[in-house]
Amino acid sequence: MAGEPAATQGLRHAPATIVLHWLSAVLVASLWTIGKTIDFAPNGPLRIDYRSLHMLLGVTLGIVLVIRLAWRTIRGGMLPALDHGLLLFIARATHWLLYALMLVTVGLGVLNVWVRGDWIFNLVHVAQLVPGDRAFVRQIGDWHALVADAVLVVAGLHSAAALFHHFVLHDLTLRRMLPWSSR
Repeated sequence: MAGEPAATQGLRHAPATIVLHWLSAVLVASLWTIGKTIDFAPNGPLRIDYRSLHMLLGVTLGIVLVIRLAWRTIRGGMLPALDHGLLLFIARATHWLLYALMLVTVGLGVLNVWVRGDWIFNLVHVAQLVPGDRAFVRQIGDWHALVADAVLVVAGLHSAAALFHHFVLHDLTLRRMLPWSSR
């Protein structure tokens, strides 16, 4: 690419970084969609299984995030930044904000299950932490939904920034993270 340092041309993120990034994206989109549509499932086994799938994917996202943060910390060295100054600061701040929001969402999801009490695939019963406190249950559920919405908004801005880099700035930001090889 014209205008880019030769040292950054053709560099791609490590395959593990790419897989963890896109796995996180798919999990976030799936979890948000399930979370917004659970109430449409009829009461009974189908709703329990649908909610259980949401919980299972939420735990999976939590595990992926822990692996992703550990990988980012221990892998040693990142690709050279394509941005500088304010754009670099915004990019880094956005990534850390996404990590924090996803972790808080997963934590609130786990807390939501405990305060509400639930069945997981009609096999395991999670006892209600504070029986009879419907206001607390509603509050935790509302916080979980609010932070999940914030994740989606910030992820949308993150995606828009990647597209801006690709189509307006014509740099390698997006191509370095694509799961397929791109020249």
